[in-house]
Amino acid sequence: MAGQSTFMVEMVETANILNNATPRSLIILDEIGRGTSTYDGLSIARAVAEYIHSYPRLGSKTLFATHYHELVELAAFLPRAKNFNVAVAEEAGEVIFLYKIVPGGVDKSYGIHVAKLAGLPKSVVHRAREVLTELEGDSRAAPKRRPKEAVVQQLSFFGQKPPVVEELEKLDIDSLTPLEALTKLYELQQKAREG
Repeated sequence: MAGQSTFMVEMVETANILNNATPRSLIILDEIGRGTSTYDGLSIARAVAEYIHSYPRLGSKTLFATHYHELVELAAFLPRAKNFNVAVAEEAGEVIFLYKIVPGGVDKSYGIHVAKLAGLPKSVVHRAREVLTELEGDSRAAPKRRPKEAVVQQLSFFGQKPPVVEELEKLDIDSLTPLEALTKLYELQQKAREG
């Protein structure tokens, strides 16, 4: 597989698993879709999970580890799917990994805590927390725009395209990592708000 991207290797291996698994197989998949854009990766991961669950000739026991919180909902409509997570305790802003598997899904990641444990410089960990807070805040907050600004922005669509739209059209989404995609989305949102 020399010369192939990590993502291509992952997809070739996943294809091999899906094409050759039997009801007697034990399938173990870890972070399917991590090597491509967020939405592509999530879409692939979900489709793979649904295929393994529903394809008539499979029925394989499967362990499917993922960081895509959106996949937790699959257990609601795939009758044989069950969610489990690694238990953690949070005390005074610190995370303690309990090394115990418990039933249920999660809606929170501990990537920044793991980065800290791995020894990333304190300034990087601190900045990562700031960026995460900004990104989470932007995803929850409704845009704050006065009616007059909204009208001006709407009128600009009748003339030439706003620079943000042009930049968005030129963006090669498939070449971005999930973090790069979130960062770019944040930048574009800021530009759009500024006018």
